[in-house]
Amino acid sequence: MTAKPADPSDSPDLKRNFPPVVDANTRVLILGSLPGEVSLAHQQYYAHPQNRFWHLVGEVIGKPLPTLDYAARLDMVRSHGIGLWDVVAEARREGSLDSNIRLHAGSDLAGLIATLPSLRAVAFNGGTAGRIGQRALAQGGVTIPVVLLPSSSPAYTIPYATKCDAWLALRDWLDIA
Repeated sequence: MTAKPADPSDSPDLKRNFPPVVDANTRVLILGSLPGEVSLAHQQYYAHPQNRFWHLVGEVIGKPLPTLDYAARLDMVRSHGIGLWDVVAEARREGSLDSNIRLHAGSDLAGLIATLPSLRAVAFNGGTAGRIGQRALAQGGVTIPVVLLPSSSPAYTIPYATKCDAWLALRDWLDIA
């Protein structure tokens, strides 16, 4: 009996992103790198309890997002003109750290952006998302304002108040005072 060759897509270190959370009213698209292990296990954006994403976006829109269930969080961000996705469609990665991303395939950012008639800006959640995403936008000929945000990840250890100050800049693109 001959063993079936291993399918590289079955590898436990191959990670894939989630579908985008957007609609025709998306004004700011927040792009992360690639969901971490906890997010992948829960099939939810930013599911790790120490990730400050939902706290930071809640500060931006003035809503207590961490107190809501996941579906309500997604509805709330969409209703405020915020979309979510990741710059990496799939990659090899052991663990959750961006520094471990290997052999990545990029998401079709230009294709998605072309479907968003109200989009005003793209925001990158962290340095890895910014580096990969800005390169993809340039290669796709996309010219749109970019906001580089400090990562919401607990691995990026600057103070929360510093992160929050930077994230509040998104209000300018969302018409929130």
